[in-house]
Amino acid sequence: MRHREQHFAERVGWLRAAVLGANDGIISTASLVIGVAAAEATRGSVIVAGVAGLVAGAMSMAAGEYVSVSSQSDTERADLEREREELATDRDFETSELAGIYVRRGLDESLAQQVAKQLMVHDALGAHARDELGISDTTAARPVQAAVASAATFAVGAAMPLVTVLLSPEDLIVIIVSLTAVGFLALLGGMSAYAGGAPIGRGVLRVTFWGALAMALSAGVGALFGVAA
Repeated sequence: MRHREQHFAERVGWLRAAVLGANDGIISTASLVIGVAAAEATRGSVIVAGVAGLVAGAMSMAAGEYVSVSSQSDTERADLEREREELATDRDFETSELAGIYVRRGLDESLAQQVAKQLMVHDALGAHARDELGISDTTAARPVQAAVASAATFAVGAAMPLVTVLLSPEDLIVIIVSLTAVGFLALLGGMSAYAGGAPIGRGVLRVTFWGALAMALSAGVGALFGVAA
């Protein structure tokens, strides 16, 4: 029976976008509703602001991820096309170049030449993409996947503070949303660290610190403008 090892790098594409989306959804929406509530707005106004932030944020995350990852994908395609042309025009040089990469990684000259020649016969472009350019199926840019994951998780993250607003007494919205948002962020940090094989405590601390700071600043701004009004 074949044993297949699990490698966390296989998840890096969608996991990065998903964590970024959920994190931004929680922090930005919680900060927004806290700021509006701190300005002594009604529950209805807080909810309207939060829903508007959810929709705008999800679309912004999707568009931003798609554009940025598409740029990466375009660069990868251009590099692969250039490599394909070089393989077609100077295959001997490309074989030597590949062998040189393996020598620098620790193989002796003769073995590196053998490996390079065999890989050139088997899949020349794939070998150069992986070992020269650092492009593989695991790390390849996937714009649609990143956009969908980021937008969906942003919406899920943003919905959490909104539900809290609906369930909280109006005079306690700022306190309860702040506390629950920190809890949501801690859960997200732990889950993402676990999914990525990283230390859970570090992931929790990193996410909650910056989230708490953003919410505190938003509450301060809201209170300041509320007093000014």
